Amino acid sequence: MSTPPSPTVAPASGRLGVLTVGLGAVASTLIAGVELTKRGLGKPIGSLAQMGTIRLGKRTEDRSPLIRDFVPLASLDDIVWGAWDVYPDDAYVAASRAGVLESGKHIEAISDALREVRPMQAAFERKYARNLDGEHVKPISSKRGMLNAIREDINKFREDNKCDRLVMIWCASTEIYIEPGRAHIDLESFEKALDADDETVSPAQIYAYAALLEGVPFNNGAPNLAVDAPALRQYATDHKIAISGKDFKTGQTLMKTVLAPMLKARMLGLEGWYSTNILGNRDGEVLDAPENFKTKEESKLGVLEDILQPKKFPDLYGDIFHKVQINYYPPRGDNKEGWDNIDITGWLGYPMQIKVNFLCRDSILAAPLALDLVLFSDLAQRAGMGGIQEWLSFYYKSPQVAPGLYPEHDLFIQLTKLKNTLRWIMGEDQITHLGREYYEDL
Repeated sequence: MSTPPSPTVAPASGRLGVLTVGLGAVASTLIAGVELTKRGLGKPIGSLAQMGTIRLGKRTEDRSPLIRDFVPLASLDDIVWGAWDVYPDDAYVAASRAGVLESGKHIEAISDALREVRPMQAAFERKYARNLDGEHVKPISSKRGMLNAIREDINKFREDNKCDRLVMIWCASTEIYIEPGRAHIDLESFEKALDADDETVSPAQIYAYAALLEGVPFNNGAPNLAVDAPALRQYATDHKIAISGKDFKTGQTLMKTVLAPMLKARMLGLEGWYSTNILGNRDGEVLDAPENFKTKEESKLGVLEDILQPKKFPDLYGDIFHKVQINYYPPRGDNKEGWDNIDITGWLGYPMQIKVNFLCRDSILAAPLALDLVLFSDLAQRAGMGGIQEWLSFYYKSPQVAPGLYPEHDLFIQLTKLKNTLRWIMGEDQITHLGREYYEDL
């Protein structure tokens, strides 16, 4: 099958409005980091879009420009911030309370910019995240009313800030687990469910639908059911609106998508993988409720099966014990710690072990992912690439793919897919790493 022709990309001119659902640790860290970078007071470490390079042509050509110099991304100077949250704190207060960034070094220097980001009232129902008790919520009980109010917020923000384009990204908490059902089959069913205040239509879906109705790309940083609902996915495809999801791939699952492909590449067996975490931020508090943890657990558990393909390799991966736990531990705050015990087998079935102790900072890892998703989804929208952006799987635990496809979780295959998509957009040759051309004249 031949490669489709490269798209025409509209220029990244004018202001880009970034709407974050949630103004907690992740969103405030994202906003602060970008504002510091704009002023030369910090570096966007972890952002592939800002710090990564891309090889073009043969290795002998020595062409490896920065990605931000190669593709027409929006300038950080053109970004304008907006948000919704269940708490009324502006980004300055939110960043201070989150405790992720050093106040004197990284908050006070941009205090004026942070104070300007004041959240709009959230569309929120506590039954979807019962451990959140914020009262900065819309005084609306119907789901249709919430949808209309969010759409009004989007348009008012666009007009007030003179934005030429918008992107929405979910940086809020994990909702309770919801399976796609009759309400999500098609748009007619979804509309009826909205009017009936169907409990299977959660705030995440309402925000996503509001974004799509306003032509705004939507990125889902949590494992909630949102633009992966069949009705919303089809709407985005039909109306050429870029969507991606779901669940930012930051700590423990990031490590799994590196280590599990190594085991499979070397045909090493796996008997068990025990993962546990402690986390003390707002996300940890929400996940302390079993019905919310179920949503996160489903996102985390699917990774190994998709990578290792036990049906194809029953001798190696046919009977794996895989356990994931997350424990709320307030003293740790945003500094998540993950432990993994991995029992593997080698030649003739002899047992070995790998142990990983990852002391990471949840929002420090998530913020650059959120920035890249904003910039790349805006690029996709300007290139007319509507619907699912599988090339952004690199950033997610549970990548959204076309119906009938299994998701690709291997981090390095995901990176190849992302960079080859950028090459295709810009009319450059794909890189397959075959490399036979280097040896033909030897």
